[in-house]
Amino acid sequence: MPLTDADLVARVLVDDDHHAFAELVRNHQSAIRGLLRQLTRSDLALADDLAQETFLRAYKHIRSFRGEAKFSTWLYRIAYNCFREDARKRKELVGIDETLLEAQEDPQTTDLALKHDLMHALQLLPLHERSAILLCCQNGLSHDEAARVLEIPLGTVKTNVLRGREKLKKTLAAWGAA
Repeated sequence: MPLTDADLVARVLVDDDHHAFAELVRNHQSAIRGLLRQLTRSDLALADDLAQETFLRAYKHIRSFRGEAKFSTWLYRIAYNCFREDARKRKELVGIDETLLEAQEDPQTTDLALKHDLMHALQLLPLHERSAILLCCQNGLSHDEAARVLEIPLGTVKTNVLRGREKLKKTLAAWGAA
């Protein structure tokens, strides 16, 4: 039976088990890299650098993980902070009021044109909307977990997801008509 995240974190904390941390990285690196690639508008090199920074910070600060949320939620928070810090350095982030967009993507979708349109429509959304949609809809976080990651009120997350979904529907409908 595979070890849970809690088991692996305990091994890292108690025994400084580097193999356990490597397993945590393997378990979560795809999701973290995927989120960062979307946030960086598909800048693969930047996303990979931020993912690496995310896991370095996670290892350095693993003692601050209190287990109040899932380990993955804690990692998403670190990744989002890394992204925001980098964006501020590059003066690309104007502020986050967290209106969130939803783009529920079926991984089994074979229609590449639709997938491309959806990804393009996501990129057109303001960062705060795109962030919430990616966390809730693509990465499966609950609204409460997304609120923790984004450090905004739960009601704001719910409102932003609703508004984001509407914007995506309008954008995709307009493109479909064209």
